[in-house]
Amino acid sequence: MATSGLVQADSVRIGLVVKALGIGFFEAANQGAQEAAKELGDVEVIYTGPTSTTAEGQIEVINSLIAQKVDAIAVSANDTDALVPILKKAQQRGIKVVSWDSGVAPEGRQVHLNPSSNSLIGEMNVKLADEALKATGSDQGDIAILSATPTSTNQNIWIEEMKKVLPQYPQLNLVATVYGDDLADKSYRETVGLLKSHPNLKVIVAPTSVGIVAAAQAVQDQGRIGEVYVTGLGLPSELAGHVDSGAVKSFAIWNPIDLGYAAAMISYNLVQGNASDTEVGMGRIGVAQLDEQGNAAMAEPFVYNTSNVHAFADIF
Repeated sequence: MATSGLVQADSVRIGLVVKALGIGFFEAANQGAQEAAKELGDVEVIYTGPTSTTAEGQIEVINSLIAQKVDAIAVSANDTDALVPILKKAQQRGIKVVSWDSGVAPEGRQVHLNPSSNSLIGEMNVKLADEALKATGSDQGDIAILSATPTSTNQNIWIEEMKKVLPQYPQLNLVATVYGDDLADKSYRETVGLLKSHPNLKVIVAPTSVGIVAAAQAVQDQGRIGEVYVTGLGLPSELAGHVDSGAVKSFAIWNPIDLGYAAAMISYNLVQGNASDTEVGMGRIGVAQLDEQGNAAMAEPFVYNTSNVHAFADIF
């Protein structure tokens, strides 16, 4: 009985908070986090999130985790600043806080894990747009961005990084940025609106796994395959069919399983005191190098197209 009590006392409980439940990217991340928990052996990962992509929903979820006295919270934030007060409260209770994928302002967390370098992600999205433009047979053309929510931390950073790179691609003319709120139906409607409002539109860049699928479906339903290409960030399992249809020529993403795994490992190491001001372990992924604000990057984005998408579609 004493041994059982000791094991219980030593177990580490991590709340993995996602932007919203029911999104494939985050379900894959949870798979990775659960793999980390199994590998560590004394960890329970509590996968949770709101039903819609709002800061208010995440605050409610985080309050619940604080009440449950978890050891760590790893959150992909719907808002950079709105979560800071509740996460400060968590830290005051001794809970370690990590943001991943979509960051929290530094005062609200100890470490932020970017899935890749923000500049590399922005540059990759523009390169993919240029490749898609060439596939239309045009030397120049209009492009548009379909993002998630207007307050989504990572989306806004990536869009700013894209805008920094665009002057190097004068053939790409950015005409609009719209927001689908990571809702399939709204993303679909926004895409249809772009297609109708911009007759010279050649490429839609959606750096969101929900938006890119909805946009590809809209392009297909509107009979615009070959005239307009969709690219951005998405999952092979959700986009293989759209690559086959021709709505998507290529897209990129990091492995969300690895991202969830790394976030859980970082959380665990913070709880155990196995971290310094400059680095923290990510298990099989390696060691995260931290800058002065606690930011780290996991890996470069990987490009998927007809040559490889089906090989990964059964994985994530």
